[in-house]
Amino acid sequence: MTVRVERRGAVHVLILDRPARRNAFDGEMTEALDAALNEFEDDDSALVAVLTGGQDFFSAGTDIRAWAGDPTERGGPYGIAGRRLRKPVIAAVEGVAAGGGFEIALSTTMIVASRTATFSFPEVGLGLIAECGGLFRGPRALPLNVARELLLTGERLSAQRAYDLGLVNRLTEPGGALEEALSMAERIAGLAPIAVRETLRAIEAVYPADDEDRWAETAVAKDHARASADSAEGVAAFLAKRAPQWTGR
Repeated sequence: MTVRVERRGAVHVLILDRPARRNAFDGEMTEALDAALNEFEDDDSALVAVLTGGQDFFSAGTDIRAWAGDPTERGGPYGIAGRRLRKPVIAAVEGVAAGGGFEIALSTTMIVASRTATFSFPEVGLGLIAECGGLFRGPRALPLNVARELLLTGERLSAQRAYDLGLVNRLTEPGGALEEALSMAERIAGLAPIAVRETLRAIEAVYPADDEDRWAETAVAKDHARASADSAEGVAAFLAKRAPQWTGR
């Protein structure tokens, strides 16, 4: 299984488990995360989930060799990026959260990160764009100019700076992100379930109110980028481990 599930009372721990590809998503992994989240949402005894990639990395995003499969009916891209969460999901991030991995973290309710964590949108270096919510969730979670910088340069944001800017809720020493996320999850699970659910529902109803339009604008940008010669060159260069030769076409 590329996504393992551990149940700790009312808390589900969802573990991305494709280490040979740094938890990069192919179609099977998208379906597996979607199924794990569907099971969590449909289980009345499950109140909070923690999503982690383990101790070495969170996720490198899309597996460029295989791609990430089609969006799922309930979860959208990666099985989570288009999902309207009905229960809290906390990301526990160690190491790299790049591209789709960063977008997955942005899709969760809160982020706990260790000092090893880095966040980035490297898509421009492949002739692509952040296709799975990064174009609008990045500027929502970060100061606009910081989000622009990340999206336009592909550079990495350190865990410390992400915490200072308010993207990361809690910062831990290396190896401590999961336990801190579990502590938060257990605290939330011990509170009134209806109040927690209704609070989350209200927040999600207000802040993503215009996301349908934002997804549409993302789709336009995605289609233009993917149809370009530069995107084919960027992916080919990445796979060949060479510098791309951009033509602007």
